[in-house]
Amino acid sequence: MGEDSMVGAATVLSWSGGKDAAYALFELGTNGVTELLTTISEDGRTGMHRVRRELYEKQADSIGVPIRFVEIPQECVNEVYESRMESVMAAYESHGIERVAFADLYLEDVRNYRENRLAETTIEGWWPLWNRDTDEQIRAFLDAGFRATVAAVDGSVLDASFAGRELDSAFLADLPDSIDPCGENGEFHTFVRDGPIFDSPIPVTVGKTVTREVGDDEFHYCDLQ
Repeated sequence: MGEDSMVGAATVLSWSGGKDAAYALFELGTNGVTELLTTISEDGRTGMHRVRRELYEKQADSIGVPIRFVEIPQECVNEVYESRMESVMAAYESHGIERVAFADLYLEDVRNYRENRLAETTIEGWWPLWNRDTDEQIRAFLDAGFRATVAAVDGSVLDASFAGRELDSAFLADLPDSIDPCGENGEFHTFVRDGPIFDSPIPVTVGKTVTREVGDDEFHYCDLQ
């Protein structure tokens, strides 16, 4: 099924709560998305972003689209993740969901993994932002009126001072030249708290920044409340 032919299909949006997912929803339209889908650890926070579940619930309430949380162990092996996602996809198939949209921009390996997993179902993958220039994409996000807070940064490429900052022109200007402006390589992750998809802004308090080891890497997380 080609992407043009999928317009109007029953759609679920893979939801990180961050800038790219928010912009994808902005383009798709909240009436065109049946549900938001995200994974959450047993401690009540999402994986790479480490944002609290209640903030995602507030996003969904303000957007007016329901959100489904797939709970996974905090130290989750891939087999467990895939098993739980298979159960969700089976439920979607039984309810007539035709596609899952992803806001990835250019990571071929991530897209290939998603496509391979969906190939075992009748559900199609859709990448509405695929191959967009990331400089243009981040400017489009800001120009649309979105506001976001940087929730986490990869400590191998950015220092802890970047966590908790507003995602704005000043933040972008401070990024080293080697950093993708959309953080597409995992350099930073965001939480969107306001913009054209929301009925009202999400109140967010910026708390302390903590540093944690993730595998062989180190990440700085700002506790958003």
